[in-house]
Amino acid sequence: MPVNQDQFKAIVSGRRQDARARVARCVLGGASLGYGLAVRIRNALYCSGWLRARRAGVPVISVGNLTAGGTGKTPLVVWLAGLLQDKDLRVAILTRGYKATRVAHARHQAAVGTVQPTDDEPAELASMCPEVPVIINPDRVAGAAEAVGSHAAQVLLLDDGFQHRRLARDLDIVTIDATLPFGYGKLLPAGLLREPVSGLRRAHAVVLTRSDQVGEEELLRIEKHLRQVNKELLICRAVHAPVAVRMPGENHLDLPQLRGKKVFGFCGIGNPTAFFETLERLGCTLVGSRSFNDHHRYSDECLSQIHEQATERQADLLLTTQKDWTKIAHLTQPRQKPPIACVIVRLQLVSRATDLTALIERTVSGKMSFLQSFGTQEASRSEN
Repeated sequence: MPVNQDQFKAIVSGRRQDARARVARCVLGGASLGYGLAVRIRNALYCSGWLRARRAGVPVISVGNLTAGGTGKTPLVVWLAGLLQDKDLRVAILTRGYKATRVAHARHQAAVGTVQPTDDEPAELASMCPEVPVIINPDRVAGAAEAVGSHAAQVLLLDDGFQHRRLARDLDIVTIDATLPFGYGKLLPAGLLREPVSGLRRAHAVVLTRSDQVGEEELLRIEKHLRQVNKELLICRAVHAPVAVRMPGENHLDLPQLRGKKVFGFCGIGNPTAFFETLERLGCTLVGSRSFNDHHRYSDECLSQIHEQATERQADLLLTTQKDWTKIAHLTQPRQKPPIACVIVRLQLVSRATDLTALIERTVSGKMSFLQSFGTQEASRSEN
């Protein structure tokens, strides 16, 4: 039976102080020691060269995070894909998929049909980047080979790739949620850190997401801590900006139309509180909410219960996230009352956007120039 993520966070954060919570923290702390040792040994083997990363033959940009749960990686991957496409580069996205067991190519036209409901993030990427191949494969090296060989990709975006060391990358960008930057300061499962914060020494840039949801003093504190770990880091700030509401079918609502509407919000993401706060900032009257574990798999029965709760509270509209929408679109009925809709968000860099764009351009153009030069030299040697 899956652990409720709200209860888990209450324990590891120390909010729960009862006897069971204290015992649980002791047990989780012991498990964290073993996990941390394994992570450190693995990273040391790659850093020392005992384990070698494989090159894809094209520039690879990794987007990852330090903590478990939602930090805003997907919106950043979408932003990067758009940036590279605007420069007439053929882009492919590599993702392992949540509990993925196969290779699949997700497209907007078949985002629900070819990607299983549990593959929420690949389906979301496919929907938001309809012209970009999304390669789902736990073996990122094999996925990279397919992206280059079958799709002639010139640049690869490695989704959730910071802890994946087997595929070499040319640029590491890490997203950090400003509302919970360091996962309670402890490694899994005693906290939310997937590796020690010192791992940021491998990173080239950090994007502080949801930077509008904390004060300036807290942002400066986070940035100071990051620079103490890696003084060369490029640190940017970003917000998840709602742009519209997608209704059943192809209809959309403009954001001002939400003002005053009675809304029931629900989601299955890593940071549900941030989503509900977004709804309130849009001027909705939040009459109720329900959160599920990250990557929750919805059923007809589950949606019926949500509808019942929304109806009891006389909601005009049910609102969820894009990530959840990809898993429920095939279950919803266009004429259901109240209707289910999703909030469409886009990443907006609010500081040092020009610096990050320049870093990406230098990385991609420099790697491509090197590869072209290397290819010319190899061809010349063959002729001789």
